[in-house]
Amino acid sequence: MKIKVRVSHDKDTKYASLICQKIHESAKIRGTGIAKKDPEYIKSKMISGNAVIAFFDGKLAGFSYLEIYQNKEFVVNSGLIVFPEFRKQGLAKIIKIEIFKLSRKKYPNSKIFSITTSHPVIRINTELGFKPVAFSELPQSEDFWKGCQSCANFDILTRNKRKMCLCTGLLYNPYEYEKENIPKNQKNRDYLIPGDKIVLAYSGGLDTSYCLKYLLQEGYEVHTVIINTGGFKEEELKNIQEIALNIGAISHRTIDAIEEYYQNCIKYLIFGNILKNNTYPLSVSSERIFQAIKIAQYATNIKAKAIAHGSTGAGNDQIRFDIAFQIICPEKITLSPIRDLKISRKEEIEYLRNSGVYNICWDQAKYSINKGIWGTSIGGKETLTSYHNFPDEVYPTKLRRNKSEKLELEFEKGELVSVNREKGKAITNIIKIENIASEFAIGRGIHIGDTILGIKGRVAFEASAAIIIIKAHHLLEKHILTKWQLYWKEQLSNWYGMLLHEAQYLDPVMRDIEMFLSSTQERLTGTVHIILYPYRFHLVGIKSKFDLMDSNMAQYGEMNHAWTAEDVKGFTKILSNQMKMYHNLNKKEE
Repeated sequence: MKIKVRVSHDKDTKYASLICQKIHESAKIRGTGIAKKDPEYIKSKMISGNAVIAFFDGKLAGFSYLEIYQNKEFVVNSGLIVFPEFRKQGLAKIIKIEIFKLSRKKYPNSKIFSITTSHPVIRINTELGFKPVAFSELPQSEDFWKGCQSCANFDILTRNKRKMCLCTGLLYNPYEYEKENIPKNQKNRDYLIPGDKIVLAYSGGLDTSYCLKYLLQEGYEVHTVIINTGGFKEEELKNIQEIALNIGAISHRTIDAIEEYYQNCIKYLIFGNILKNNTYPLSVSSERIFQAIKIAQYATNIKAKAIAHGSTGAGNDQIRFDIAFQIICPEKITLSPIRDLKISRKEEIEYLRNSGVYNICWDQAKYSINKGIWGTSIGGKETLTSYHNFPDEVYPTKLRRNKSEKLELEFEKGELVSVNREKGKAITNIIKIENIASEFAIGRGIHIGDTILGIKGRVAFEASAAIIIIKAHHLLEKHILTKWQLYWKEQLSNWYGMLLHEAQYLDPVMRDIEMFLSSTQERLTGTVHIILYPYRFHLVGIKSKFDLMDSNMAQYGEMNHAWTAEDVKGFTKILSNQMKMYHNLNKKEE
């Protein structure tokens, strides 16, 4: 099912006669309502962009238009029609919301009104903020009341001197709505009204699809966006876009941020040999901050009033999104329907199906999988316990290679520049290693760590490229860097990984640590030789012109040429001075 409701234009005039016919037939069946409309009049509404038109699976399905009275003091939402064969699909509400949003956009200071005998329309209007009013509060323009002449109940209206009829008058007054619904201590930016523009971080999964449908039914103008930080195939991104637009997103945007993600984060994760708790390469937690930053920038560019995400109330991602939004675009409202409503997965599925989104098998996805260029994280029933192992079939890639294979990685100033002697950009090289090593089922693991909220979290992961690159890079460092470089690198790298995980990426101390890490990589050039086996790999050794083992001064455990035996005796004598003083004092006390 694909519903599309949009503002009409001149190419829609070919539908005018059919729309008038359907309005007439509907009024005849109900025995009330405006029975006749001139096709030329409907065409004028289409051409001026004062109407919305609906399509269901590409077929014309509904229509509504607006009119202006009393020098733009009033706007009426009128002529709502859903063709009989498309009713009971929620289409009337979508059309009503769209014509209301169009009215608010074109005439933000006008009062919007509607007169109807339809109880569903009354209910929808009430949800949008309309209130029942006496006819005396509606426009007194003769042009408006002339429009009622074709209604079967026009005589009732005239007998009552336009004070009452079978229709209910409904009025949306923007000033009264704000006065009644907005606390006095809140500024204009702190609240939303139907028709406001929202950017939704959208992945195509259950949670964000629920958020999209929910926000649309609340009357907001929702624009979806996905930030590609790697891990997606082109057809997957197209499928996500199609799902978003089918559910009803006004627009969908895919923003490529892979190179930016590498340059601003992955590069430093490699420089720092960073593995959370010596296990996990921060696959997802490192991505989220960049996705949040790009989403905030996009929301600013399209002048959205709010940003929404699909995080739950028990995870780390909600903190990462919220903090980034508060820093980059503090004027925007942050929405998180799943967290705010405390809704369960089962309730999300039921809501989507009841809302007409029933052609996607949400309940078949037993595991939550987040795939990116720096690894894939997997959550499921096993990660909710402390002892269950993950079944082999859950991991995205399967063991395909049983014979060992050699792998050669070349680094220049800490960055990966070639794989098996074939030069390429870092991102290309990461993907190449992933393709090779994943066939050996390398890089699997289960990580247990502390969440930002203070609870323990358990997650399975698969990150063959990340693990191999980090371990190879670390081996090269152990040959090239000095003892104290390695020591202080380890201290600051641990802090960098922890702060990144804890949503502190935008703190300036992170830039300071990055400068330190970068300075340690000046001599980090050489090749690392590796052997891949099923489920594991072996670091064979390195070759580098900066290898400190190649010094002519001495060979460990063998011969030295730079000092004598007497030199060593003097050195050990001075080195042990303080320890000798300490232990001599202990003997005196005895």
